Amino acid sequence: MKWKRKANRLPPASERKIIHIDMDAFFASVEQRDNPELRGKPIAVGGSKMRGVVAAASYEARVFGVRSAMPSVTAQRLCPQLIFVRGNFDRYREVSDQIRDIFISYTDLVEPLSLDEAYLDVTEPKRGPASATLIAQAIRREIFERTQLTASAGVSFNKFLAKVASDINKPNGMKVITRAEAPAFLAALPVKDFHGVGQKTATRLEKMGFKTGKDLLVLSELEMAQRFGKMGHHLYRIVHALDNRPVNPHRIRKSIGAERTYFEDVSSRQEMREKLDWLAEKIFRYLKKQNNFGRTVTLKMKTPDFVVHTRSRSFAGEIRTLPDLRATAYALLDENIDEVPTVRLLGLSISNLEREGAGGVQLLLPFDEEE
Repeated sequence: MKWKRKANRLPPASERKIIHIDMDAFFASVEQRDNPELRGKPIAVGGSKMRGVVAAASYEARVFGVRSAMPSVTAQRLCPQLIFVRGNFDRYREVSDQIRDIFISYTDLVEPLSLDEAYLDVTEPKRGPASATLIAQAIRREIFERTQLTASAGVSFNKFLAKVASDINKPNGMKVITRAEAPAFLAALPVKDFHGVGQKTATRLEKMGFKTGKDLLVLSELEMAQRFGKMGHHLYRIVHALDNRPVNPHRIRKSIGAERTYFEDVSSRQEMREKLDWLAEKIFRYLKKQNNFGRTVTLKMKTPDFVVHTRSRSFAGEIRTLPDLRATAYALLDENIDEVPTVRLLGLSISNLEREGAGGVQLLLPFDEEE
């Protein structure tokens, strides 16, 4: 049967069919796929037994409580048999591009959130059935056939519900929330599971007696704003299923950056400069590829006792050469090395980009630097 397709356009909020695709333990799964000896074993991408943070954990490691952004030492304590794997960012981007090609074959309305997740608006798909549920199933199937990796999906009529739904039946699962099912679902949803509500805000809400969506439904939007400030308007719209945000294929990127945690503390100015050289080259290569340069350079320095220092410098025009970027990074380092003589992490980023909308994918991750 041939499906007639209209031009891909931004549909009214009342008509939208939104899919949120989230790859399952993406970085860890790629490593297990490419290294058969790691399959079925608890692995952590990034970090080491003594240093750094976990960038991603396999499901075998998650059973022990290992999570991304967790200090490696903590992860090792929770799971003594944990295997640490150095990340291969270029490989992850290559696989992510393969997955993105599948998305684009169904709709131009794709909003990437990172390398491993994205929103898709399939209200008027370029191919396939008119059903968002069937399209989500087809996309998951095609991802597996092409990459041998599994993905989970959430399907609904707005982004918030699709995002929450994709996490319900992980890994390798799918959840659909229809408009008729949304009120009961939102009423039962714990506030800690509200996407966009951080842990501190969730704890504060729970202490005030607001533990689920049902508890929030008794308040008017004005009362929520009075109690919770700016967040109150967001909570009101979310709990009433009024999330009208469109899927934006030109999601704004405000900065491009890279950072590395080192296996040993760095206290030599020359060694710090060498580390900054590596970061600057990585960033500049991406900027040049995108032809999108920025005016503000920020240096991030983390001390051995985890105190973070950031220093920035802005210019009237964009930094368009690697030597200029490197020289600015050196200057920021030299101006602050007396205050921060030893670091466990260095980071470098560029903001105030020419085109703050050129791609929404995550550029770099806090993997430990290979030595």
